Amino acid sequence: MKVTIDKFVLSIICVIIIAYFFPEWGIASSKIPIDTISAIGISLIFFFYGLKLNPTQLKAGLKNWKLHLLVQASTFLMFPLLVLLLRPFIQNEAQETIWLAFFFLAALPSTVSSSVVMVSIAKGNIPAAIFNASISGIIGIAITPLWMGLFVNDAQTDFDFTAIYLKLIVQIILPVILGLLLQRFLGAFVHKHSSKLTLFDKSIILLIIYKSFSESFDSGMFSSVSFLDLLLLFAGVFVLFVVTFLLTGFIGEKMKFNKEDQITAQFCGTKKSLVHGTVFSKILFGNMTSIGIILLPLVLFHALQLLIISSVASKWAKRDGIN
Repeated sequence: MKVTIDKFVLSIICVIIIAYFFPEWGIASSKIPIDTISAIGISLIFFFYGLKLNPTQLKAGLKNWKLHLLVQASTFLMFPLLVLLLRPFIQNEAQETIWLAFFFLAALPSTVSSSVVMVSIAKGNIPAAIFNASISGIIGIAITPLWMGLFVNDAQTDFDFTAIYLKLIVQIILPVILGLLLQRFLGAFVHKHSSKLTLFDKSIILLIIYKSFSESFDSGMFSSVSFLDLLLLFAGVFVLFVVTFLLTGFIGEKMKFNKEDQITAQFCGTKKSLVHGTVFSKILFGNMTSIGIILLPLVLFHALQLLIISSVASKWAKRDGIN
């Protein structure tokens, strides 16, 4: 089986390397207004997200409520609870930061585009995938900050719910609502140019990742992270993914889902959105010097989920009785 690395994953690796050698462009004292550019970019990302949402499809998708319940429970309950099991083993501040990074990953919503694409390849329930991936992003706007608010204060971070939700409203919720209101007028235009808009989304994500890692490299946050630590992080991400993937599949079988619904449950319920993660990290953690470390498990998870899910999707697409 030929294994290919996603081009966007390669772009992320390149951006992190650039941040390592040239962190001065992304730090607070830089003359390049990355914060302003990324703030405008975030609002545009979610404006386009609102334009892409189809109210008719979302309404029709409500019928398969058992599948939706499993996907959202896996995304917002199973993931965080699994990571919470490790909290009693934290012994120092460095471990606290790593655990917080994993918990942030666990509290994020599912991703839309890759979930739907992979479900389509595996010949799963595509309408349900569209509904769950879309609604997950909306739910995450409320749930992710609530989960993080339980523990971010412990990490000595300024976590003001009022300020955070104000930023969420201004930068995310209002653009989504505006996009929904204009969907009937601009929806066709957005779908026609979806590839260009996807490129724009990825460019903003790369910009945020660059700034986050630049600040962490400049402050020396990664000086204590060894290659062995990176391998352990990757192992932790791998275990988290595999456990949730198998648990979601097991529960789907017990709920007597057909194969199409089970594929959708496992693919959508185990994905985590890099878009939401980078955006939320900027809003929730502000200018924390450890923000690069906070994003590291998410970056690793993003690469891993694409690699594993694409392989599984290709295999399941060849199952008997499906053309």
